[in-house]
Amino acid sequence: MAKTGKYIYGIINSNTTLHLSVPKDFPGSEGSSNGVYTIPHHDISAMVKDCEIFDYTSVPDDIGVRMLLKHQAVIERIMNSGIAVIPVQLGTFIEDEIEVKRVLDKGYNLIKEILDKINDKIEIDVAVTWHDFSSFIKEIGEESEIREFKDRLLAHSTEIATDDRIIIGKMLSKILEERREKYSSRIHYFLDKISAGIKAHDVMDDKMVLNSAFLINKKNLENFEKEIELLNTAFDNKLNFKCIGPLPPYSFYTLEIKKLLFEKIDWARKKLRLIDSSVTRDEIKKAYQALVVTFHPDNNPDIPGIETQFEDITNAHEILKEYCQAGQYGACSFIEEEFNKNALLVRVKV
Repeated sequence: MAKTGKYIYGIINSNTTLHLSVPKDFPGSEGSSNGVYTIPHHDISAMVKDCEIFDYTSVPDDIGVRMLLKHQAVIERIMNSGIAVIPVQLGTFIEDEIEVKRVLDKGYNLIKEILDKINDKIEIDVAVTWHDFSSFIKEIGEESEIREFKDRLLAHSTEIATDDRIIIGKMLSKILEERREKYSSRIHYFLDKISAGIKAHDVMDDKMVLNSAFLINKKNLENFEKEIELLNTAFDNKLNFKCIGPLPPYSFYTLEIKKLLFEKIDWARKKLRLIDSSVTRDEIKKAYQALVVTFHPDNNPDIPGIETQFEDITNAHEILKEYCQAGQYGACSFIEEEFNKNALLVRVKV
């Protein structure tokens, strides 16, 4: 029988009771309560739902997309009720109410700091694309550098060879990237003036100029929209601006909540050959750096399996860095009883 736990959507700055209804077909909710409710701790609360615990990373893509949409729909419903909410990473399950309160206690200072930063603020996502990409490519294809290169080629032949077309393609890509950086920098410059934060995301393809999230004060929303209109005019309608929002601060302050396993920490300790019962972050770093020199594949080209050993050392270092981050300060203990005090990691998802 599957285990039931608490699925956590977000954290709010209140210990008042709040109930929301959510779609019945949320994955894992079969036979469970259909409501989202609060679990308070001091003056903050987690918004949770009772449902079966499952590994969301193993679900088919179509179910994963539906999960994400429903997850965000609940968070946005909380926001739209006038409550500032810190989103929690998709697929986060906590065992029970006691464990939820441990999470809130562990991350209390960070949570309060974030809630203060997002009070009366919303996220607006802005995607900018070329209005007529084909015409734009033709336009930059006539740039003097490319035009001169083509003319030199055609002066000696009626056709441009494949290798030369590759060179022209690289020249086009270079100019396209330069133009994109110039335009995106200009857009960021003007929108930064009325924003509390900017998070630039990767562009999806060559047709996209900018893909960024902006954290703005609610009272500045109208001014933000007007600035977008002014930018559209300034670029002579060569760009298409698409705004999505208002949204909770997904791009800025989504929380990652993770329970560390003693077995993995102990494995990592042994891989880095740490023998003391507790170590500092600097000692972990020094142990890792010493082993990197010894086990780096470039230094041992003839040793079978050296790549796997080197990968294990690197993974062990990452695991212990994460553990020390969970401890937040001081030495990292490898005694199981002490480990349990720092087994929860609460941080902003990078």
